[in-house]
Amino acid sequence: MSWIDRVRKALPFVAKRETPDNLWHKCPSCGTMLFTREYEENQSVCPKCQHHGRIGPDARFDAIFDGGIYTPIATPAVREDPLKFRDSKKYADRIKAARAKTGEQDALINASGKIEGFKAVVGVQDFAFMGGSMGLGVGAAFLAGVQAAIAGKCPYIIFTAAGGARMQEGILSLMQMPKTTVAIQQLHEAGLPYIVVMTDPTTGGVTASYAMLGDVQIAEPGALIGFAGQRVIESTIREKLPEGFQRAEYLLDHGMLDMVVHRHKLRSELARVIAYLCPGKQAA
Repeated sequence: MSWIDRVRKALPFVAKRETPDNLWHKCPSCGTMLFTREYEENQSVCPKCQHHGRIGPDARFDAIFDGGIYTPIATPAVREDPLKFRDSKKYADRIKAARAKTGEQDALINASGKIEGFKAVVGVQDFAFMGGSMGLGVGAAFLAGVQAAIAGKCPYIIFTAAGGARMQEGILSLMQMPKTTVAIQQLHEAGLPYIVVMTDPTTGGVTASYAMLGDVQIAEPGALIGFAGQRVIESTIREKLPEGFQRAEYLLDHGMLDMVVHRHKLRSELARVIAYLCPGKQAA
């Protein structure tokens, strides 16, 4: 027995306490260390710099609907892996991993409820599910959300967060762009509003379709919004672009957005917009 083993036996060492890995959250903007629980209770907004972190459907629904009460709308079943695609992993395996990670069927989840007394159907894209990418599942869920809004005679509100089309589905993913556009037209023909809230990030084919077709265009502070990346655009046009030109505040200043709203004020602001677009429809 070595001397260090003898010392260990002689001294009453206290066992090392296990510390959860997710006890702290470091703000990606200002670097402040925050208690994860307090950060989540603040709707994933940094209390120091007001950086808006990414949140999933459950947290979004809890914050938007009155009392956190809502009814989930089933995500339609679609053909999975239609192209039998494989890169470094099988596409089918990527879908399974994303479902295990998020607990959701696909990247767009719908729910119905009330926003300060107004009925509404809300769709939320989950960036944690394969970057919120738009494929057959997202297109089908978008259509289901619109149909639920038409049946309920209420607005459809979409919170976008996506890296673009899901390229593992090839041309089928790109066909969701006209599909969602037609669905929005059906909503308009029914005389119902379509409201878009763009969150970080909203890019690619989602920006090129339903994210930019709202009757009212809202964004969260600091949200990255664009089609292609800055370096791609600069290399194409061979010009230096302004700093932050794809952020929500820049787009608001240049007329591409109607308003930029802090997450804590979104519910009341959405209720105000609905009251203006749907007068007389508030629940008793």
